[in-house]
Amino acid sequence: MKVPAQGLVAVALVLASVTTAWARDESLDDLKAKLKSATVADQPKICLTIAKRQLEAADKAFSAGKFSEGKTLVEEVVSYAQQAGDASLKSRKHMKDTEIEVRKLSKRLRDITPTLDIEDRPQMQQAVERLEHIRTELLMSMFSKN
Repeated sequence: MKVPAQGLVAVALVLASVTTAWARDESLDDLKAKLKSATVADQPKICLTIAKRQLEAADKAFSAGKFSEGKTLVEEVVSYAQQAGDASLKSRKHMKDTEIEVRKLSKRLRDITPTLDIEDRPQMQQAVERLEHIRTELLMSMFSKN
């Protein structure tokens, strides 16, 4: 029996969306536990997923007026982005994807910064600079002549 190509494409799309939904349903604690047992090559993706979620939570905290909570979450964003960058450099895998995702984190944090009080902005600027440093390390490694 021959299955039409359109049917195969439809099945593939359904499987892809189910897989994506499962990935979104993982809690932060599940992701952090998964990170501990992940291979170095798999760590960048997990770290960046955690960082993205923490940045979303930080944005919500800032919007709700919970500035100290937001700042703590931003520190976690930078920490997980650094872990992703380090793992990517160590494994020599996923460097391009990691650089792109860190760039997105940096841009989002830059977008959030003007919405904060003046006294809270320097810490956010430092976090952006740290993210940009991670990107620079990745780019230098990707384009080095070694």
